[in-house]
Amino acid sequence: MAKIELEHIKHSYLPNPVKDADLALKEVHHSWSDGGAYALLGPSGCGKTTLLNIISGLIRPSHGRIVFDGTDVTDLSTQERNIAQVFQFPVVYDTMTVYDNLAFPLRNRGVPQAEVDRAVRDILEMIDLADWSGRRARGLTADQKQKISLGRGLVRADVNAILFDEPLTVIDPHMKWVLRSQLKQLHHKFGFTMVYVTHDQTEALTFADKVVVMYEGEIVQIGTPEELFERPSHTFVGYFIGSPGMNVMPVKVEGAKAHLGSAVIDLPGAADTSRSRRLELGVRPEYVRLGRQGHPVHIRKVEDIGRHKIVRADLGGMEVAAILGEHDELPTDAHVSFDPAGINLYADSWRVDLGGQNG
Repeated sequence: MAKIELEHIKHSYLPNPVKDADLALKEVHHSWSDGGAYALLGPSGCGKTTLLNIISGLIRPSHGRIVFDGTDVTDLSTQERNIAQVFQFPVVYDTMTVYDNLAFPLRNRGVPQAEVDRAVRDILEMIDLADWSGRRARGLTADQKQKISLGRGLVRADVNAILFDEPLTVIDPHMKWVLRSQLKQLHHKFGFTMVYVTHDQTEALTFADKVVVMYEGEIVQIGTPEELFERPSHTFVGYFIGSPGMNVMPVKVEGAKAHLGSAVIDLPGAADTSRSRRLELGVRPEYVRLGRQGHPVHIRKVEDIGRHKIVRADLGGMEVAAILGEHDELPTDAHVSFDPAGINLYADSWRVDLGGQNG
């Protein structure tokens, strides 16, 4: 396992990039702990697979260097970095049996047969293919082949890191949940350094100790699921994490008060926003209170999704989403207020500290 240091990494697929828009990956400068489980989360095109392939050695960065446990590996191949990588679509040897597919990376490194057999049988049980071990991979379903790919990435105990590039795309929903749980158990048991690319927030939040949120080629926040939910560092994190996402509303700020149309909202504290071009108030629906006190709103839509309702209301010309309990009644003369614990202020998309509020 390895501590991974990304030192001022930038990358462009163009020969002569001259501006930020030419970069697929803007400056990334972070250290990831030995034995950590990280998820790279973001929409298509945000740079997460590019970053993963730079870590693995499939791509050499245009600028910066990669360090594993203090050793510069920027110019080393994937094999020299001792990386296991699992791709989005299954890569298997069709003419080999399931057992031999899993045994191949161990035999290729001269591991004694008894150790090969023990490791392979452990993985076969984990991926629920023990009964298929003697079958050739040709003719298996796509999700069975992807299980083999996952197993081959996990079978070695000596890797510096295991990298996953959206590995559960072709897996059925129930098996996704099972494999995510098993990956997490494996991480806790063996302490592999794992980096997992996904665009699915559920996968990221249930797998990782730390989630790395990427947007337009840069990392906008690294944090625990709780930190991403409670204190999004960037408005994109607020939009992307949660269902529904954070309410983000343009405001004018005077001291510790935010003005949203005719509504005046008390902030937890004051901040210097004099140099900001755009100010926005961010409040998750879970912190919006519906009742008969606060600011009058017009209810536009109620979505009943079982355990709770999503209420969409108009406040000063802006849509505000609120969460209402399954058995809670919607007031006829509805007003909204905001729990101070859930209020965030953003200046030019980045969260600002409100007079000592936890950052």
